[in-house]
Amino acid sequence: MYWHNIVLTILIIFNIAYGDTGESDDELIVRGILYDEYQAYENSYEVYRELYDRTKAEIYLFKEVSSSLMISKYIKNSIIRLNKWRRTHSHNLEARRLIISLYTINQDIIQAKKESILLIKQSSHLIDLELASNSFLYSMEYEKSLELLDRIYHRLPREEILMRMVEIMEKFTNQTEEAIQLIESHRRMNIVNQDVYIKLLNLYQKQRDVDGIMDIYKVLYSNDNNEEYLDKIIQVYMYQNDIDGAISFLENNHIKRPILYELYKGKKYFTKALYLLDILYNKDGNPKWLAEKAIMIFESAKDKNSENVIKNIIVLFEKAIELGNDDSIYLNYYGYTLIEKDIDVPKGIDMIQQALIQQPDNTFYLDSLAWGYYKQKKCKKAYNTMEIVVEEEGLKNSEVREHWRYIKECKKRY
Repeated sequence: MYWHNIVLTILIIFNIAYGDTGESDDELIVRGILYDEYQAYENSYEVYRELYDRTKAEIYLFKEVSSSLMISKYIKNSIIRLNKWRRTHSHNLEARRLIISLYTINQDIIQAKKESILLIKQSSHLIDLELASNSFLYSMEYEKSLELLDRIYHRLPREEILMRMVEIMEKFTNQTEEAIQLIESHRRMNIVNQDVYIKLLNLYQKQRDVDGIMDIYKVLYSNDNNEEYLDKIIQVYMYQNDIDGAISFLENNHIKRPILYELYKGKKYFTKALYLLDILYNKDGNPKWLAEKAIMIFESAKDKNSENVIKNIIVLFEKAIELGNDDSIYLNYYGYTLIEKDIDVPKGIDMIQQALIQQPDNTFYLDSLAWGYYKQKKCKKAYNTMEIVVEEEGLKNSEVREHWRYIKECKKRY
């Protein structure tokens, strides 16, 4: 049998190549099947056309029309041939389905709709309701198209039908809220894929429904832990000014990441921040976490003049710097602390000058430098530096006001 098929295939190919038209019906049938299998529909169209002309069997007419639909060619001719056959077979269901498809491709929407009306009177099969819904959609009868799709959906709630309904409701019938309700109802009762959630997210965004947006981002994140969705969740919390909500979300999902530390820091949850800093440092060894820990220890200290506190932050800053952390933020913080607490003013000034190499116009750093000069009784240098700060920032900041007052007095005295 296997070798027989090979030989037959070779013979068919030989007939094609040399134009042999003396094939039997059986040979044509086999050739048509092979063309269909290899999706050579233009060739299968010619074969089935020949078979129908020979035999007048409806199966070959239907296959001929199906092939023309697959390649979107010979449509007008297929309409003529199929309608001629339908004069004596007017109620044939398969023929009506085919003619609707032919009319639709030929953009004869009026005829497609007429046939669709007859189709849904004749049949309530899901495939027929769906085919008819397309005709009503193309004829801009959106409510009728929706009605048919709704009938399909209630019998078989497929996502494909759901999404088509939602598209019509959003774009043509101004029913965005109803579309949202439809998807929400569907997802409560079914496992849905990501495309449905993305569509629902877009609808919520269109409605500017922040709670809905948040809910969908949380679902999307829970499905694949995509960092992009996590960022969006935090952004929504920030938009709502709900820092504690963001913290609770991250804690409940065991997300121990830098963003959680920043939130703790912003809310001055020092105990939690210090605990998380140890985890972050053990995880990636980044010396910046040591510098952050020094800041948290100092900021959380009830007695900021405590020798133990000062000792701890010096150890942490020195280790952070030794391990390569030279970020200007930490250099300024450490340097200002050395100056303010009279621990090592020259070293503090040196740290701040290193920070200013990175950001020479930073008024916060210039304020620290001016204060260092003041501590060294270099009043003119302090005054000249602080004058830049005051010109840029004004005197709204209480610390700037205080520094400016002392430095002006220093200049008068010295």
